[in-house]
Amino acid sequence: MEKNLKKAYCPVDYAFQRIGGKYKGRILWYLKDGLMRYGELKKIVEGITPKMLTQTLKELEADELISRKVYAEVPPRVEYTLIENGIELIPFINQMRIWGEKQMSLNK
Repeated sequence: MEKNLKKAYCPVDYAFQRIGGKYKGRILWYLKDGLMRYGELKKIVEGITPKMLTQTLKELEADELISRKVYAEVPPRVEYTLIENGIELIPFINQMRIWGEKQMSLNK
């Protein structure tokens, strides 16, 4: 799958092109505990449409952050897991989670 990245002007820009957006960080976070099927992700990622979930998963796969495995079954079974590049992001996503929790508690 072809990567769809614009020219990055700095490493932070490059990183946010790959993990920015409304759903990518959450999907990566949910996959930290192991493989998940499409239906499980659709249930756990609140507010995402099936079209957006499919698109986001394709982008994460193209960016080599997740792996997609399709089983030749009826109905088809598709599983997603983090791969090495995605696993490396989890500590940073966790730091953002901690920061977000702190900010949310301050704004109650």
